[in-house]
Parts: sequence; structure tokens; C-alpha cells
Amino acid sequence: MSHETIKSFLAEGKRPVLRIKVPESGSTVVKDLIRGRVEFSNRLLDDFIIVKSDGWPTYNFAVVIDDATMKISHVIRAEEHLSNTPKQLLLYEALGFNIPEFAHVSMILAPDRSKLSKRHGATSVQEFRDEGYLPEALINYLALLGWSSGEDTDFWSLQALAQSFNLNNVSRSAAIYDLEKLKWMNGHYLSKADPERLLAWITHNGREQDYLNKFSRTYILEVVKLLQNRLKTLDEFFNEASYFFFAPEVYDEKGVSKYFAADNSNEILIRVLALIEEINPFNAANLENALRSEADKMNLKAAQLIHPTRLALSGKTNTPGLFEVMELLGREACTDRVKRAISYLYHNR
Repeated sequence: MSHETIKSFLAEGKRPVLRIKVPESGSTVVKDLIRGRVEFSNRLLDDFIIVKSDGWPTYNFAVVIDDATMKISHVIRAEEHLSNTPKQLLLYEALGFNIPEFAHVSMILAPDRSKLSKRHGATSVQEFRDEGYLPEALINYLALLGWSSGEDTDFWSLQALAQSFNLNNVSRSAAIYDLEKLKWMNGHYLSKADPERLLAWITHNGREQDYLNKFSRTYILEVVKLLQNRLKTLDEFFNEASYFFFAPEVYDEKGVSKYFAADNSNEILIRVLALIEEINPFNAANLENALRSEADKMNLKAAQLIHPTRLALSGKTNTPGLFEVMELLGREACTDRVKRAISYLYHNR
């Protein structure tokens, strides 16, 4: 563009774009730490824009200036940026900057190998936190997407990852995002976590505060200890723990047909009620001994007393150990709930 043309543009309030002149022949080679040598024909790059007509630099120009002035040694990013790299190399060379090492990691795809989106469960770090994923679980999971140490373990501390991670073991193939594996991994970390730490999340995340405030911190902590081995996310706590705070209003349908439908279910609950009222001190060991002894007297298996009692107390067929649950609920709550179940059987026979 001649000086006269530039003057004319400026007089009319227009600003020209600024381009870099790309060699008309040959190629630009990216030496990628993961993908090896990747060659791009210069004929396909054109004389690309580095400053737009509004005066703002383009991404490729700005990122080169930014990385060079910050003395970035390694640029590690997603493979979708690989096509930008030859343009950036030309700019590094034109400006006389030292060229950093480049490594382009594979994309993360949905289970159906389509592009990952929110409908597949992809979400922000803040949302993962709000749903009750622990940072160490998320870091551990993300580190294994496209990287393998060669060791037969899925669980890595942050310190171990920092010591073991290297680009040589990063795969060129796309990684598959598996939310179920992330939940499984988070469950492992939850089971090992300090209950006090989990309690802090539960009591400060803003959910169900009205009823949590009615119970002591000590009580809620004991509920956390009983349930933490069963949770995949902390957000599940409020559903899993509901019967520790409220008597069940409904009973699991399958449980009713399996454990409340037996001819002797009413008799079983009446016997259990008597045990609850008599046992002293009211603790898990005494409860277990008494219930198993009662089962022997009735010529029944202990499970035939345990399952209907669990359903009566929780409304569920699956809980932590029944006797630990009973001890934590306490004699008064257990008495009231078994009486409710007896009344339910009386009115639904």
C-alpha cells in the first residue's frame, strides 16, 4: 500500500489492517513434543492479519508478544491450536524472539466420541465444586485424560503427579470423558477425607440449611462419618442422609413388597419395638446382640428382622449398618418410627 493510499484511508477516517508477509514457497515446520514433526505449506497461510482496522491485535500476534515478554519456555495446549502454530512461528522469527517448545495435547471427547458439550456433563470448575467434587479427585481424573504413567494405579497425589508427569507419556489419541469414572474416583477420595472437611462443605454450601440448623454439629458429623464411604459426590449427602433428620413419609415400594408383605412382618416389628424399649445402654453392640438373639428365639434368620427394621427406620432398603444407624438415631426416634411402620402395616393389610 502506497503512502498516498494510506493518507487517503486516514483522511476518510479509515484505518488499514496490518499483515505479515508470508514466504510464497516452502513450508513452516512445527516440532511438536507430542506429535513430532508437523509440516505446513506456506502457500496455505496467506499474508495473515496481525493488527485489525480498529487497531486491535489479532490473537496470533498478541499471544506471541505475550509469551515472548513473559519468557514462556513451553506452550502446552489443545490440538485445535496446532493450525495456529505455523503462523506464530513466522511471527517469532520475524520479531527475533526465542521460540518456545510446543506440545499439543489431544481433545477430550464425549463417550459417543462427539465433541464434548454441557449435555455430556462438561461443566465449570465452580460447578464441580458446588456439586461436591473434591479438588484432588478432579485433578487426579483430569491428569489421566490422555496421560499414562505406565504404572498400575488410578490414584495419584498432586505431589506424585508433579514428580511423574512428562510429555513423553501423553497420548496422541483423543481422551474420552467419563463422568461415572470421575464420580467413582471422587467417591474414593471422599471415603478417605477428614469428616470435618466434608462437614464444612455440607454446612456451608447453602442447601437445606433450615433443617441442618436444627441439629447439633456433633450429630451431623456422626452422620457424615457413617455415610462418607457411600457417597460419590457431597451433593448426594442430602438425599442419602434424609432419614437421619426426618422420619420417612413413604417406604421403598420394592422394600414394602419384599419385607412388609410377609405374614409375620407385623409380629417381627412388634418384637423389635420391645427390644428397642428394653435395651440399655442403647448402642450398636447391644442392639445387634439382642436382635440376633431374638431372631434365634423366633427360629428366623437375623436378616428377616434386620431388613424390615431398616425399612421401618429409614424408608430405604440400603443404608449403612443397621445397628450403627439405630444408635445414631437414638431410642426415641427408633421407637417412634417402628410404631409408625406397625401402624402402616395395620392400615395397609
